[in-house]
Amino acid sequence: MRHARVLAVSAVAVSLLAAVAYAQTAVTPLPDNTPVRTASLDVDFSKTTWGDAKAGQTKAAACAACHSADGNATVEMYPSIAGQSERYVAQQMALIANGQRTSGASAAMVPFVQDLSPQDMRDIGAYFATQKASAGLADDSLVSEGPYKDRKFYEIGQQLYRGGDAQRGIPACMACHGPTGAGNPGPAYPHIGGQHASYVARRLQEYQAGVTQETDKAHFQIMASIAKSLTEQEIQALGSYLQGLHNRADDVASAAPRAGAGAARQ
Repeated sequence: MRHARVLAVSAVAVSLLAAVAYAQTAVTPLPDNTPVRTASLDVDFSKTTWGDAKAGQTKAAACAACHSADGNATVEMYPSIAGQSERYVAQQMALIANGQRTSGASAAMVPFVQDLSPQDMRDIGAYFATQKASAGLADDSLVSEGPYKDRKFYEIGQQLYRGGDAQRGIPACMACHGPTGAGNPGPAYPHIGGQHASYVARRLQEYQAGVTQETDKAHFQIMASIAKSLTEQEIQALGSYLQGLHNRADDVASAAPRAGAGAARQ
């Protein structure tokens, strides 16, 4: 009888151990997680209207920290966007918002643009399009050696900008960006006159590297094909020339009030 009890207890123990072992090894499927939401790589501007510059001024308040209130950035690592076309500004904001443009200080812009609607982007672009672009100075020091010896530094960039280099297949930059660097808002070729020299040089170096995350590579490839043949000296000289490039009429307009004030005092 005692042996029967031992056998019975042993049988129960084995059953319990087996149950524990099964519980530890059985796989219980977890509930499916909520599908990850990903933003479209393309911002749809098809349902937007022309940008409202007045509304854009309010929406652009956060932009002032880097680009200044009127879009004429004072820190060289940030581009000046005053006078830039509405379409170009909106497109670049969209590229940064969806992760297709990540170079330079683009990462710093992500928190400010990722929640903007396409219409917000157009409104902000419209505001900066109404602002007057300023210009800096071009470097007129003489080149001491090399193929451009005894030329003024900015003249290297001027030659390429206005005439290109047929032997190397480099077209004149002004063919797309205009004689004063005002750009072409139709195909969204940017306004580059008066841009910081170091910013221009960095962008040309990025084009020269030929790497982009943009899904629509058409404009990037145009610039990449041009920049690949440029020397570092030519890149820097183009930056210098563009920094000083502006419409001569602006000089006349700015000088007129001073002339009038002088006449009044005489």
